[in-house]
Amino acid sequence: MQELTPGRRRAALAALALGGFAVGLTEFVAMGLLPEIARGLLPAEHARSAPDAVAHAGWTITAYALGVVAGAPTIAALTARVPRRLLVLGLLGLFVAGTAASAAAPTFELALAARFLAGLPHGAYFGAAGMVAATILGPGSQARGFALVLSGLTAANVVGVPLVTLLGQHAGWRVAYAAITVMFALTLAASVRTVPEIPVAAGASPRAELRAFRSGQVWLVAGVAAIGFAGFFAVTSYIAPVTTDVAGLGPAAVPWVLGAVGLGMTAGNALGGWAADRDLRRSMLGGFAAVLASILAFALVAHLPAGLFAGAFLVGAASLFLGPALQARLIAVAPGAQLMGAAVNQSAMNIANSLGAALGGVVIARGHGYLSPAWAGLVLAAAGLGLAAVSFGLERRPVPVA
Repeated sequence: MQELTPGRRRAALAALALGGFAVGLTEFVAMGLLPEIARGLLPAEHARSAPDAVAHAGWTITAYALGVVAGAPTIAALTARVPRRLLVLGLLGLFVAGTAASAAAPTFELALAARFLAGLPHGAYFGAAGMVAATILGPGSQARGFALVLSGLTAANVVGVPLVTLLGQHAGWRVAYAAITVMFALTLAASVRTVPEIPVAAGASPRAELRAFRSGQVWLVAGVAAIGFAGFFAVTSYIAPVTTDVAGLGPAAVPWVLGAVGLGMTAGNALGGWAADRDLRRSMLGGFAAVLASILAFALVAHLPAGLFAGAFLVGAASLFLGPALQARLIAVAPGAQLMGAAVNQSAMNIANSLGAALGGVVIARGHGYLSPAWAGLVLAAAGLGLAAVSFGLERRPVPVA
């Protein structure tokens, strides 16, 4: 990597984090605007049954997540020899196109297609940008590099998502996505000016990246993230109706509850990056235990306004504490295929997004109420903890002597 002045180094890291900020907006704003999206794109269904329409609109979250799942490993394999700076810039350009299409989609079906397109670059961006950030930070900084890029996403949930949600509630959800498109365009311009050239690792190739899938541990750890992290998305995907219909607060409170989630995510992510670089096993298993406790607390107290805010913060903090650990774990079990390992983690996280949002919609549609996704999330997080214990247990098992 070329030598960087301290100012250029800080600017490059800030640009990469800004990309995470914009990704956080495009991924999470839908959670606060589901009622508006349902009214705008499903007016007849919304007139018949608002809960059914909101549950149906949840498929916009699922479509984005499926785009991440499809795009992350595909892009990682196809771009194995692409210089990382060029890859980051190309992915940001794809975000601009997909988010602009989301804002302009005239029908629900086209909106689903646009959200899928917008999700395609998500996983590869966090993988590539995280690796670039780790290179800039120096050796031994894999988890911190990912945490730095992810810090943009968590900051988005503190500041950006509440503000853009408020914008969408007053000016329309399309205006909200148009504003996110502008943010991606600004990020692209900043990255063009600041992100340095970083050579591709020796021996990098599509075949080398795809070899990661020969490892049973890669599949197992991906399952840990896909199932275990779904508990977080089961809770947060339906935070808007929980706020208004369960806690009895007005729509204006939704951005503030999302802000509480974001504050928790920011705190958890910062601590998680530090902890994962020191004791990966302990941070993963302890993190899952904290997720279980936080979701249980949310399910029990979210009907109270104070409990809603406290539970939202705890769920965000415990869940994002796990983020850097899961990323570092997948990179560790995929030697020689770091970009694929990082991308697979994002695919798994968005299978979690899809699974959590979809299962949450199912239990709501069956009449169990807007808090029922939290109880489903508790089961998912418990399964993730069990799989994580199995993964570490297999790694510690002694190899039989012939």
